[in-house]
Amino acid sequence: MSPEMESYRMQRIRPAVPRDREDLRRLVRELTEPLIPHFSPGGARLRIGGNAAHHSDTAAELESFARPLWGLVPLVAGGGSFDHWELWRRGLASGTDPGHEEFWGAVTDIDQRLVETAAIGLALALAPEEVWDPLSGGERDNLRAWLLHAITAEHVDNNWAFFPVLIGLGLDRVGVAYDPKPNAARLDRLESFALGRGWYSDGPTAQRDYYVPFAMHYYGLIYAALAGERDPGRAGRLRERAAEFALDFQHWFASDGAAVPFGRSLTYRFAQGAFWGALAFAGVDALPWGTVKGHLMRHLRWWLRRPIQDPSGLLTLGYGYAQPALTEQYNGPGSPYWAFKAFLPLALPAGHPFWTAGERAAPSLPEVSDQPEAGVALMRCEEGRQVVMLSAQQHHTWVRNGAAKYAKFAYSTSFGFSVPSGSWGLEQAALDSTLALSEDGVHWRPCEVPRDSTVRDGLLHLRWTPWPDVEVETWLIACPPWHIRVHHLSTGRHLRSAEGGFALDRDVPFGRVDNGPGRARVSSPAGTCVVDDLAGARAGRLVEALPGTNVMAPRTVIPTLTDAHAPGAHRLACAVLGAVDAPPAEGWPASPTLEAVTGLLSRHPAPEAARLLATLRGAPKVV
Repeated sequence: MSPEMESYRMQRIRPAVPRDREDLRRLVRELTEPLIPHFSPGGARLRIGGNAAHHSDTAAELESFARPLWGLVPLVAGGGSFDHWELWRRGLASGTDPGHEEFWGAVTDIDQRLVETAAIGLALALAPEEVWDPLSGGERDNLRAWLLHAITAEHVDNNWAFFPVLIGLGLDRVGVAYDPKPNAARLDRLESFALGRGWYSDGPTAQRDYYVPFAMHYYGLIYAALAGERDPGRAGRLRERAAEFALDFQHWFASDGAAVPFGRSLTYRFAQGAFWGALAFAGVDALPWGTVKGHLMRHLRWWLRRPIQDPSGLLTLGYGYAQPALTEQYNGPGSPYWAFKAFLPLALPAGHPFWTAGERAAPSLPEVSDQPEAGVALMRCEEGRQVVMLSAQQHHTWVRNGAAKYAKFAYSTSFGFSVPSGSWGLEQAALDSTLALSEDGVHWRPCEVPRDSTVRDGLLHLRWTPWPDVEVETWLIACPPWHIRVHHLSTGRHLRSAEGGFALDRDVPFGRVDNGPGRARVSSPAGTCVVDDLAGARAGRLVEALPGTNVMAPRTVIPTLTDAHAPGAHRLACAVLGAVDAPPAEGWPASPTLEAVTGLLSRHPAPEAARLLATLRGAPKVV
């Protein structure tokens, strides 16, 4: 393909850059258009690629069919136009007809198809004139029966409890009777997951990731908006929690709109910002409307600068680029279209204050935000151009590469994080932002399940046990733009250690490299990544991670400190920096000294600080 044709192709598929309501409307249509050629003859199956998820091809094709509705339904509910509704109407008729070859099948217990009923419920609730009224009597009967069966299916004890609730909202709108008592019980159960200060857990688990804003709060705000008149007490609580949560959640976004990549389901991409639109939909003025609008619009613009579409315009599996290694076992080819949740405010009229307010720049926020409900502290670095999350509590052993997605020590809006690509050597392990231990120097064990976690005043504490006779006690200290890591290692066996800083894009030529005893440093126009040893002289090196491991850049290098440890007690400490800019020509940024850290800790009120001081002062045993 000639350069001229390639330029034309990119211009043709590049979506609109959203700044106002009309831009957002165009964006929904432009992102949906590449799907149209992939509909099956009956319309019920959207076939956009091979399915490697753990659910069936039928469920994956329903997923691809249903998820665009999260954007298309608000588009038409708010008066926008869309030329292809006939495809979705035909699909609803075919997919719910037991006699049709494209029948989706009855929704069974713990079934991916139940997940996708939520978008159909929203469609009935907000746009019945497009998806219900035009159906024939027999087609309505089939859709009614299919949904009435789905609403009784057993669901996972987490945000999935909202799916029957959304079905109920749709059935309410089109006048279909059902028993509301089970949904009331589900809502009670969902509220029981509230942790305080606006936070939820996603079920009885350790997860406090993006499922809190784009699932727990998102669905709750839809319920509050559509059922608030008949359930005002619950709607008020849901709104109040969302307003409180917004004060914490704004810290997860850098000034350019980037959100901290963390946790599972990152392939949903700009669903990360869907909470901001849901606030508007439910009329929750937690922050000035111009601020809320700015959070959402900057986030969308950040995403549209990333290569997240294939040559035909379809959204790919991955995060910052097409990266199948990042995905979960439940991600099918249509999974990324849950990103369309970000388009919910299109259902609002043009005169809503969300749309009439002028977009405000990112607010000025404190440098460090402790969020103990999630076990994290957020650092705003370089005047908000980068956010670094320090993490000490969360874990997930079921999802693919859960240790990398939850249990690394730091996650950055600029440098992301890396997932392993194999089990042999540091290059495959991709050990950025963590400490890992090995018996043979080949197979590595990082922190997987932290315990005894605390977060207070920028000091995070955790323990982890990679072997029965090995325990690591770790402290993380927020010192923006740096963070300090201290480990007390108690081992009954000979071990090697590797501790990585942030991963830097190696496709950009390096400006400077400085590796040696006690340091591993690299800089380029892509940024600066430094790991300085504060308690010894571990060997410094650059590890070229295998391609496709980092969520932001396909090829990276990780500055890493390594050492060997005999059985006994050991103290490890380092200062870590990831900076957007290259360092000045005259030298490297000066890392915090051990003396400065001990001085800070001597005034720290947390009890964990005293144990950390004992470790830093070389006590042979921490008590």
